[in-house]
Amino acid sequence: MSRYHTIRIHHRQVNQEYTLQVPDDRYILHSAEEQGYELPFSCRNGACTSCAVRIVSGEVHQPEAVGLSPELRKKGYALLCVSYAQSDLEVETQDEDEVYELQFGRYFGKGKVKLGLPLDDD
Repeated sequence: MSRYHTIRIHHRQVNQEYTLQVPDDRYILHSAEEQGYELPFSCRNGACTSCAVRIVSGEVHQPEAVGLSPELRKKGYALLCVSYAQSDLEVETQDEDEVYELQFGRYFGKGKVKLGLPLDDD
């Protein structure tokens, strides 16, 4: 039997607040869509960061969130497309570029790549 949790979502991109009831055995994104809310998403399988949120309070279970590093999960980020509510929640949507930069910024865009070996000019 499902338990229902109250989810407050601050959708930053459109400056809207949503409050909905979500069962603990359904993905939060799917439940929100069924209730008529439009939230950011892309892949729907936890591989990208389009549906990323920052958890303000509460807990989620997101075992399939392969697109989110363990470090970002520990910092309170979640992917709504593969997250199950474990308690009442308050979350805010994130810009995909922000989350991408937090996750991968240390690898990309940090100046010229330095090669370890010189190339032959033959």
